[in-house]
Amino acid sequence: MGKYSKEPENPAKSCKARGSDLHVHFKNTHQTAQAIRGLTLKKAKKYLENVLEHKEAIPFTTFNGGIGRHAMAKVHKVTQCRWPKKSCVFLMDLLRNAESNAETKGLDVDQLEISHIQVNRARQQRRRTYRAHGRINPYMSSPCHIEMVLTEKDRQVARPEDEASTKVVKLSKRRAAQKAASNKVVAA
Repeated sequence: MGKYSKEPENPAKSCKARGSDLHVHFKNTHQTAQAIRGLTLKKAKKYLENVLEHKEAIPFTTFNGGIGRHAMAKVHKVTQCRWPKKSCVFLMDLLRNAESNAETKGLDVDQLEISHIQVNRARQQRRRTYRAHGRINPYMSSPCHIEMVLTEKDRQVARPEDEASTKVVKLSKRRAAQKAASNKVVAA
């Protein structure tokens, strides 16, 4: 098990998943990871499935040179978007792995949200392409490392009604005297 760049605040309430030297484009995967950061596990999986079906799109904000403009990007308040299939498949596999890790730890899968996701460039792999006049040029791939931490979010507990209604308001002496005087005037 490798070292993560960020450890969770409460390790008992979180689970991790990572992949190293994954043969998927770094730039596309980076943008896809940014799109699902902060979502719950269920929403992230649904979003990636919708991207694969071209019902939703991944907004491209950073590596967007030569990216086409589409009307679907308006939802995210940008103009450029894509549907990176391979990146979505790799991230869905990692989410599935993190989900099984959470079940092993006994966490509530419905309460998990992506608190940390990071995509780093991995070492490029070399191939060669043959050009005119007997020349050879490099033909490099851009793999990446992906790591994510899912944390069980705290449940919001509603305040009981009796505590809210019996709240004592502290008044200054001056304000208490004003209130008493106005009560005498109203009673008279």
